[in-house]
Amino acid sequence: MALPLPPGLTQNEVAFLAEMEMVTVVPRQRLDSIDLLGGKTPQLRPPHRAQLPLWLALLLKKQRRANIVPPAWMHPASLAEIIHRETKEDPEAFSPPPPPPSRALYSQPGTARRLNPSYLDDFTQTQPDSQQDPNSILSPPFLPSNVAESPAGYLPYHWLEVAEALLTHAGDDMPAPAGEVRSLLRDLVEVRAAKMRSSTSALEGFGDAWLTLRGVGAMELAENRAFLAGLVDGVRKIGASAEATRREEEEEARRGGDYGGDGDEDSDEDMGL
Repeated sequence: MALPLPPGLTQNEVAFLAEMEMVTVVPRQRLDSIDLLGGKTPQLRPPHRAQLPLWLALLLKKQRRANIVPPAWMHPASLAEIIHRETKEDPEAFSPPPPPPSRALYSQPGTARRLNPSYLDDFTQTQPDSQQDPNSILSPPFLPSNVAESPAGYLPYHWLEVAEALLTHAGDDMPAPAGEVRSLLRDLVEVRAAKMRSSTSALEGFGDAWLTLRGVGAMELAENRAFLAGLVDGVRKIGASAEATRREEEEEARRGGDYGGDGDEDSDEDMGL
């Protein structure tokens, strides 16, 4: 008998999906291209950098065949900036996600800078403007990868899972001692968790209540999905009960008014008016 699964992705499933995010590596030896389901990996030629899926980068790291370049948003200065923004500048909102990628027009090269060049290199360089799909540019989390290309000061969609994996398996590649980076990440997680709990107070306003999740990461959603779903369902039930009670009171008041009007007519008839 199959056990009922909770709605949405579990934390282990989210961590598994995060392993498909692209990270930058510095190979320590030559490696030919590998055919994967998502396409071929680039050839590794030291000391040229290349982007690989996180799971493959961790495998090469364990084999001492490559070093992982930490993303810009994992630097201590970037994490401290994000913590300051979420605690001092805007203590009620989450830090915004990375900006969406941009690209140059085929007819006007050099007019825009692509934040995710590995996404559309082959397509944009060979197709004229009339044949380029305007819907091919997407924003996080609907990107093939938004970890390696995320600039400093922004948290990508899978920031927590990737940070934990890199600190666990590639702590010696961090730009600062792993303990310092882990301490900043712990502070950031606590700040955002408290903000997530406090933001649910906005749901007390039944009809006009709304809750923004802009900037919330995948693991944060997985951890708080059950709590938020239960809270929203409870508020919905309370609102429905309050609405049913209000309608019953209005119906009783209307009936009482009708009965009162009939009584006045009967009394007028008895008086001969």
